[in-house]
Amino acid sequence: MRLGTGAGRGRRAALAGVLGAALTAGALTAGWGAVQAEAAPTPPPGHSSGKPGTKAAQPAQSPSHQAPPAAARPAVATKGPVLAPVVEGEDGLPTTAGLQRELAPLLQDKALGTLTFAVADGATGKLLYGQGESTPATPASTTKLLTSLAALSLIPAETRIATTVVAGAAPGEIVLVGGGDPTVTALPRDQVRIGGMPVDDDSAPASMADLAKQTAAALKAAGTTSVKISFDTSLYSGPILHKENDSMNIAAVVPLMVDEGRINALSTDEAPARVFDPAGQAADSFAAMLGAQGITVQGKPKAGQAAAGAKQLGKVLSPTLPRLVERLLTTSDNTLAEAVARQAALAAHQPASFDGGVAAVTGALTKLGLPMAGVVLHDGSGLHTQNLIPPLVLAKVIGLASAPEHPELRPVLTGMPIAGFTGTLVNRFGATSGAQSAAGIVRAKTGSLSGINTLAGTVVDADGRVLVFAMMTKTTAAADTARSAVDRIVAKIAACGCK
Repeated sequence: MRLGTGAGRGRRAALAGVLGAALTAGALTAGWGAVQAEAAPTPPPGHSSGKPGTKAAQPAQSPSHQAPPAAARPAVATKGPVLAPVVEGEDGLPTTAGLQRELAPLLQDKALGTLTFAVADGATGKLLYGQGESTPATPASTTKLLTSLAALSLIPAETRIATTVVAGAAPGEIVLVGGGDPTVTALPRDQVRIGGMPVDDDSAPASMADLAKQTAAALKAAGTTSVKISFDTSLYSGPILHKENDSMNIAAVVPLMVDEGRINALSTDEAPARVFDPAGQAADSFAAMLGAQGITVQGKPKAGQAAAGAKQLGKVLSPTLPRLVERLLTTSDNTLAEAVARQAALAAHQPASFDGGVAAVTGALTKLGLPMAGVVLHDGSGLHTQNLIPPLVLAKVIGLASAPEHPELRPVLTGMPIAGFTGTLVNRFGATSGAQSAAGIVRAKTGSLSGINTLAGTVVDADGRVLVFAMMTKTTAAADTARSAVDRIVAKIAACGCK
């Protein structure tokens, strides 16, 4: 029975809650493991022409935005990935002709501007339908998928980033040393929110107050009650400001900061105002907390460098790398993405800089067997307007993250937002978009720059097949209009068996 029926909708709702078990059991087959294995035959001529669908000669039509009844919206579990055991064999596989037929009217939407895309089978990696799928396009924040995959492949899953305090060169001097964790917080744990949600033991960031308590205890034990503080940011090299820095979407990229350099740590803005000197802010915060512990701080903290082998007085740790990756993908966190890129650079013995991060990511993805022709990277976050990634590469990145032989890459899937429920998709696939039927059954990474809207992720179709997709648009249409047009295409893929 097709899952578009009433009974089928029930089955699809159930699919949304089983991803964790599916991944644990290795339900996705190994087809994505050999990323460069022979692909399916290229779909019929015309699919890569740059003209949407097979009805390009017809007048452009705007798809209906009428919302179906609220009861039709599937109930889903919002924790854990939204995938399901795949249908084995070719009988569950959509056809190129079926996808062309079903998507043609939606591909005519003028709001899409120039659209390139790829739709592939999530089990085998077989390309099912594409349009300019091998053509490099501006990825915006879908770049974070590549950064995350590379970091997870280079860095052990149990890795945590340390922020430390060590003894200075002279008595009464201490050094606050940045290890590259921008999530260290000055807030009490009960005030910390990630994507609007409270933290748990796994996701809670390191606490600057805890670091001050440890340091004060060590100083008092040594009979020291008055200190001078310096702070060490020598771990990173190269420029600290991103080319597109606007003091809101990203902080200055330094290895020491608190609350990602926000002026207001409690801000819920998507692009909050940032301080000019994140390292100085972090040191000032630490000094105030140390003072609250009964240690007198002489003067204002100054930049300095810790001596090799200096005695450690305090240490706090970030969440593990997989939790950091999930956070940066769910909330599309640019500052954290650049920090993770630098951790990848350090693991790959590259300079901890923009260029070093790019070299590490490119090298790691090449080693994983991803086709890197046409990929141009300048950063780890996707803010750089000159980044280029073909849609098919984005699809292969997501597919590789689902391969059972690479469980270490799974946080790429679990970190992608759930349509209509979490992260940067919380306000998409809603009633006004005409795509609400896919809420809860799409998990995808968003990307947005001026005139650029991208979306790459997974969807369960009407026959229970897991499909991987990447949609990349360049348009003069309003962002919300363009995003809704993309969402309707993905919703149609979810709604049809497309045979």
